[in-house]
Amino acid sequence: MSTLKETLVDQGLKLMSDPRVMKLMQDERLMKALMTAMSVPGKAQSFAKEQIESVVKAMALATEADVKDLRRTVRRLEEEIASMRAERNGVKGEPR
Repeated sequence: MSTLKETLVDQGLKLMSDPRVMKLMQDERLMKALMTAMSVPGKAQSFAKEQIESVVKAMALATEADVKDLRRTVRRLEEEIASMRAERNGVKGEPR
């Protein structure tokens, strides 16, 4: 896998040293178009995430974060109950 990466880097460096490519890279319009094209996946992901959050909120569904929070709370409460049972039985720290 590293040889593929090395080959790609080498080819990229050769391409970048080509005077025609260097001239293209100096064109502000091309660079702006490249930057816009590179930002599209991130924008699409953000848009999709916002839409999902909107649907979840509209349908009053629990999110993954909500479920994690509930699990953490249940675990903490179970530990408290176990601790209280242990205290009641006179054996501190060891749940029954």
